[in-house]
Amino acid sequence: MRTVICFGEVLWDILPTGQQPGGAPFNVAVHLHQLGQPVQLISRVGDDELGRELLAFIKSKGLSTAHVQQSHTHLTGVVKANVDDAHEVVYKIVQPVAWDYIQYETELADLVAGADMLVYGSLAARQEDSRETLYRLLEKARFRVFDVNLRPPHYTPETTLHLLSKANLVKLNHHELAEVMQWLGQETRQDRADAMQWLAMHYQLQAVCVTCGAEGALLYTGGQLYRAPGLPVTVRDTIGSGDAFLAALLKGWLAGDEPATMLRFACAAGALVATFQGATPAIGEADVAALLKTRTE
Repeated sequence: MRTVICFGEVLWDILPTGQQPGGAPFNVAVHLHQLGQPVQLISRVGDDELGRELLAFIKSKGLSTAHVQQSHTHLTGVVKANVDDAHEVVYKIVQPVAWDYIQYETELADLVAGADMLVYGSLAARQEDSRETLYRLLEKARFRVFDVNLRPPHYTPETTLHLLSKANLVKLNHHELAEVMQWLGQETRQDRADAMQWLAMHYQLQAVCVTCGAEGALLYTGGQLYRAPGLPVTVRDTIGSGDAFLAALLKGWLAGDEPATMLRFACAAGALVATFQGATPAIGEADVAALLKTRTE
């Protein structure tokens, strides 16, 4: 089986109902694992109670903690999530924290070089230490997946565009697409399909995927645009929905599925997670397929 490496933040989401493990790379890793895809997580937690609890949770999800570093100088990351609007969660992300200081190691370089795919986002590049580690690991990766995941004020256009320039596949939401196109002086490209095609050509990307919330998603690859509608579900919260979407899309990509097939499956995975509270409910491939079946009959 082909291996995926997820690089970046692992943290606690502080919700009104209590704390839950989170961080986009961690969520993607959990969902990849639950979909039967071998995966490793590169991150960093504090040598504190919250860090130990996170390590225990990671193990409970069946993931290895071999490449989750422990810091004696920085605390485990926390995020305060405002879920007053279930469809648009607002985050307050504490800094600096342990995952801002992921240290480069030869072992990590070997791990990435031997994997089939490296998944990374913009948030872990907000501080110099983790950013430089990521830049070095990107040079080792065979296939690079950029999950843009902009979280104000924790990004700059310069860093984000550099990360984009290194990608083979990029996933972003429709708001992020508009913002990135504005940075590139292409804000007149209001049509999403036109913007995606331009972005793919400009950065020589193998694929551009844009999520559009309840409307579904678009995938541009191989010179063609694919569309999949959103699946109507009763939303508990949208935390982790985009991460489940990406995990499902990447599983399909690695399996060589048809683009339309993988996009529909990814939309179903994202929709299913939204029916639960929290980012990483215990759902597998059969659960996603079952939802997809009920919505297409």
